[in-house]
Amino acid sequence: MKITVRYFASIREAAGQSTEVLETGATTLSQLRDVLIARSDRAGEALARGRTVRMALNQVMSAESAALTEGCEVAFFPPVTGG
Repeated sequence: MKITVRYFASIREAAGQSTEVLETGATTLSQLRDVLIARSDRAGEALARGRTVRMALNQVMSAESAALTEGCEVAFFPPVTGG
């Protein structure tokens, strides 16, 4: 399926891009995260398991178990602190 992936803040810097359209066989956010980790050293490090990464599916904060659908938009970003 084809999806749009957006990266923010330090994850965007590691990925070297802010947006990409990706053809994937992943069916959940967790599977997509694993695909992206395996694909790139720098982005993989930013998205690595054990690191806190927030995810949104179609602009709604979502758990890693959320199902992907054709044409959906996924966003990855680090936790944000205020102050």
